[in-house]
Order: sequence, then structure tokens, then C-alpha cells
Amino acid sequence: MKSDLVKMSLILGLLSCVGPVAIDMYLPALPDIAEGLGAPIEATQYTLMSYFIAFGVCQLFYGPASDMFGRKPPLYFGLVLFGLASIGCAVASTIESLIALRFLQGVGAASVMSIPRAVIRDHYTGARATRLMTTVMLVISISPMLAPLIGSILIVPFGWRSVFVLISLLTLASLFLAVSSLPETLERENRVPFRFSAMLKAFTTLFRDPVYVGLTCIGGFGIASFFSFLATASFLYTGFYGLTPTEFSLAFALNALGFFISSQFAANLGMRFGSVAVVKWATAGFAISSLVMCAVVFSGFEQFILLVVMLIVTNVFLGLVIPTSMVLSLEEHGPIAGTAAALGGAVQMLLGALAIVLTSLIFDGTPQPLTGAIATCGAAALVISRLTLRGIAHLAVPSN
Repeated sequence: MKSDLVKMSLILGLLSCVGPVAIDMYLPALPDIAEGLGAPIEATQYTLMSYFIAFGVCQLFYGPASDMFGRKPPLYFGLVLFGLASIGCAVASTIESLIALRFLQGVGAASVMSIPRAVIRDHYTGARATRLMTTVMLVISISPMLAPLIGSILIVPFGWRSVFVLISLLTLASLFLAVSSLPETLERENRVPFRFSAMLKAFTTLFRDPVYVGLTCIGGFGIASFFSFLATASFLYTGFYGLTPTEFSLAFALNALGFFISSQFAANLGMRFGSVAVVKWATAGFAISSLVMCAVVFSGFEQFILLVVMLIVTNVFLGLVIPTSMVLSLEEHGPIAGTAAALGGAVQMLLGALAIVLTSLIFDGTPQPLTGAIATCGAAALVISRLTLRGIAHLAVPSN
């Protein structure tokens, strides 16, 4: 990979880590937060839901804003807001205030979800864009491997509030990186003056494109399956299986291993077989593996090692589905890449938030609700891929 791609992927990957770190690092603290604030499990899970709702909806504003003002000013705003909300979370005294502050965190974090994808589309398409996206995800993959472990190390001596203090410091470092190292990729002559009618027209164009909608929903159900895991994993692993916070962090990192490894092959597979084919076959693998996992668990085989292995296999297919579908969804919408990335991110995050709500409502402390939710997402993604991508060939041709 050329040096410019490596540098850009590192910068975008580190910036994109801000949102995942705010999720992964505090996952081991969820039981402690519930106990410390005297809140039920469901209310603690709503701190995740409020974050993802804001994270999703606000991308609809960051996308058009980045098309109008350039990529960097909205990114600065989001990082500053995220940092201030993180400080607020560190001193929250009630579960209600923590839910509200997590919402504000999500408003800020939305900027580092949609804008990096638009930055990629500003310069690259086809296989090079997929390669850059997968390299960015390689950097992001460090978060689920290390962030929960760092969180658990902090929680034991300093309590759950220390996690948000560290997140605040990391946000400050990210802001410095954005100011000093990220170039502005949208030239002034290519910026689109804000007009409500133009934004409405862009959204209408995107919603009328069945391939864009289909690819967005395929990736969205993949993300929703992971969010179901996020909402229940700490309670399931520490409650049902009796793991300590540190052991949970290590198990969580192991679950991310399949996604981490397979995502690095997405670009090469796309160049060889076509990206549409990769999405079709990887979605089928995701659906089949998740349905098998669900059937095994509902049959009474709930052993921890078996569950972890089946989750790793499922994540192998997600590592191919998510980055490839993200890149393909933007392929035909270069002039409105910021808006397309924002709308796609919003839809995907809202699907994830819905998954958290539904999984939280049915969660009973056992693996069945989690595996059932993941299998439902896998089946939905498979149906959508077969309905929207059959007969599609032009997006499968690699481009430079």
C-alpha cells in the first residue's frame, strides 16, 4: 500500500476510534454503573441506546454540513462537544443525567462516523477505497481488543468514572490530530451551498436508489447484530458465565478477532471476485452461521467456549460484509458523498439502537436472547441482499 494511503488510513482510523472507544471502554463498567447509581439493568443499557440514537440521527446534519463547509470544521465541532460531554459523564450523579450526557456524546461522535467515509470517497473509489476502508477498520479494530481491557484496569482501582476521564483526554489528542495532520479534502469550488431543497433532493435521490438502500440496510443489520452483543455481553459474561471484568475484556477482544482478520481480506477478495459477489456470499455466511449458533444455543448447548467460537465465526463474515457494503453504497454518489455517508450511517445506527432496545426488553440473563437477535439480523441481511443485489454487475468491476 502506498505511503499516502497508509498515512490517511492511520489518521482516519484513529479519529474514527473516538466513537467506538466511548462504547467499548465503558462496557466492563456497566454492572458497576448500575450498582453505583442505583439503577436497573435496563436503564443502564439505555445509556447505550441514547448514545446510538444521537450517533445515528446527527449524522444527517454532519453530512450536509461537511458538503457545505468542508470536512474539517464540522469535525472540530463534533470532537469539542464529545469531549465536553465526556467530562460531564465523569461527574454524573444520576442515571438520568448519564443517559442525557451520553446522548450529547453521541451528537459529537456522529461527526467521526460520517465524515471519514466522505473523506475516503473524496479521493478514492473502487478497490482502493475498499482497501483504505478496511485499513481504517484495522485501526478501529484495536478498540474492541484493547479498550475494554483498559477500562477494566481503570475500574478496579479508580471506579467507573475514571473511564470517562481517560476518554476526555483521548478526545483532546484526537482534536489535535485533526487540526495538525488531517488535510481538507473538499476544495472550496466543490462545496455545495446549503439549501433545504437541495438536501431534500439528495435524500430523495438516495432513497430512490434501491442498491444504495439495500447495501445500507445490509450493513445496518450487520451492525445491529453487534450492538445486540454490546448491550448484553457484560451482563451475560459476568452474570451467567461468572467472568470477572478483566476476563470479560479478554473474551470481548477474542470475539473481535474474526472481524479483525477477515476485514483485511475484503479488498483483495473484491478485486478478484467483484465487491457485489463478496457482499452476497459474505451475507449468506453471516446468516447461516448466526442461525446455526441460535439453533445450537436453543438446543441447550450453552457452554462458554462454544458460544465464543460461534461468535468468532459469525464475525468473520461481518468483517467482509460491513466495509464492502459501506464502500459500495457510496460508489455511485460521489457528488453527495457526505450526505450519502451521513444518511447511511444514520440508518445503520438507528437499526443498531432499535436492536439494543429490543434485545434489552427480552434479555433474561441467558444466551438465548442474544443469539436470537443476531440470527434475526443475519436472516434480514440475507433477504435484503437477495432482493436488491441480484443481477447487479456494474458495481462489481474494480475501479481505481
